[in-house]
Amino acid sequence: MPTYEYVCSKCHHHFDIVQPITGKPLTICPKNLCPRKTWGKGRVKRVVVGGGGLIFKGSGFYATDYRSEGYKAAAKKDAASTSAASASPAKKDAKPAEPAKPKPAASGSTPAKSG
Repeated sequence: MPTYEYVCSKCHHHFDIVQPITGKPLTICPKNLCPRKTWGKGRVKRVVVGGGGLIFKGSGFYATDYRSEGYKAAAKKDAASTSAASASPAKKDAKPAEPAKPKPAASGSTPAKSG
């Protein structure tokens, strides 16, 4: 059952009441919640509030818990293909990487003589 917040028009007292959704809203400030010494019988109005938020209890909730069957089938197929590719041996005709060639030395500060 939801909790509704009300405000009294006479004493401006804010209070919360747990009521069923199908229940009728209050029209008069309840005697047991009225802050006045003599019950004022003030008219109350239901106030719109932001709510209490969402509370998750349990071991956990994951985005993958409620995936469609098509998504699950595609994920299994993809996982099978990647595991098969990683289990295959390395190709024999693959060439090893060539070592880097040394760069030729830069010519000195003296220009070459032409003859």
